[in-house]
Amino acid sequence: MNGFDLLIDLLSWALILAGSAFLLIGAIGTLRFPDFWSRLHAVSVTDSAGMILLVLGMILQAGLTLVTVKLVLIGVFLFVTGPTATHAVANAALVSGFLPEGLSRPALPKRKAVRKKSPAKKTKATTKTRTRTASKTRKGGTG
Repeated sequence: MNGFDLLIDLLSWALILAGSAFLLIGAIGTLRFPDFWSRLHAVSVTDSAGMILLVLGMILQAGLTLVTVKLVLIGVFLFVTGPTATHAVANAALVSGFLPEGLSRPALPKRKAVRKKSPAKKTKATTKTRTRTASKTRKGGTG
């Protein structure tokens, strides 16, 4: 084993251990933080950082092979879907009315109720008039 291989191994293991530490800290934060919003924040940040460091460490361990290409694709997929999933969970909680502690939903201004005009009621006389007018125009008469 030459010096370059030793450097790559040390760097890859440092990245893998750092990524594992980030994920472990995120898991502890999930258990220790008091409310949903702080837990979600802790997990989202540490999950993204830990995943990136782990994948980089594995890429260095794999060298330039097909495995590296697969790891890059997995890393890109996780890099995009992790924050997207976190945002979706936070948005669902917010829309359902689960607000962070100390915040309240702003009061919406009162709007004037606008009634739609109901169509005129049809009577037998207006129906007969329309029928006669339509039949005259079909026959060529004037309305």
